[in-house]
Amino acid sequence: MSAPGTESGSGAAHGRLLLVPTPLDFGCAEQVPLTQVLPEGTLAQAAQLTYWVAENAKSARAYLKRIAATHPLACTLQDMQITELPRAVHKGGDHAGQRRARSGGQAASAPAFDARSLLAPALAGHDVGLASEAGMPGVADPGSSVVRAAHQLGLQVLPLVGPVSLLLALAASGLNGQSFAFVGYLPQQDDARAQTIVRLEQLARKTGQAQICIETPYRNAKLWQALLQHLHPDTWLSVSAGLTLPAAISRSASVAEWRRRQGSQPHGCPADAKTPAVFAFGC
Repeated sequence: MSAPGTESGSGAAHGRLLLVPTPLDFGCAEQVPLTQVLPEGTLAQAAQLTYWVAENAKSARAYLKRIAATHPLACTLQDMQITELPRAVHKGGDHAGQRRARSGGQAASAPAFDARSLLAPALAGHDVGLASEAGMPGVADPGSSVVRAAHQLGLQVLPLVGPVSLLLALAASGLNGQSFAFVGYLPQQDDARAQTIVRLEQLARKTGQAQICIETPYRNAKLWQALLQHLHPDTWLSVSAGLTLPAAISRSASVAEWRRRQGSQPHGCPADAKTPAVFAFGC
């Protein structure tokens, strides 16, 4: 076990909260060797953890099994203590404002999630790992409530190095990397989605801020068609999918150019219906 972090007022050593990134191949047909996408230090520290908070316990065990192929684990998979984030956090978000938005604005029915109870092992002196199913926990994934709870409890929070799909996609897009916003999932209803696209594009044109969004893979094509339909011809539109995989794509062009290309590819979203994708647009 790695050395504990923060000291409490009574002198007892507290553990730390380690933010452990996972590879971006979750749900994909192929997986890449962990050593190609995660540094040695991240894998070594993750292998020493026996307490975890995870988006999904089954996925966390599968990840630990992959780590075990290159780094001996501190205990068996059966002895790992993995606590899942509540299902409501997945659906409603980690914070009160996000939960209110998803519950129709009713503040009383959507309080912020208090994750302090999940960190009892850290208060007892054990380092705790936080992991999502893909990428960095707390960024486009649940987990920020656990990080907030760690700060409230006076625990050290240590983010480990690993892939973050949003930043990889932004870097490859040709859009403004000095000013950008991640807006998450756009509305599923056609009218609401169209209005949101128009509003975000107006913001991008006014401020130069790149707009980044994601979608459930089976709806990639529908979002793509909506972007092509409602964005201005000269708006720059980018899509990245399968990042860090051998078949990864990162393609950018003006909407006018995308529309021209689609003439020969009528079904045409560059990202397929099975691969997570990141969409970005702006000036």
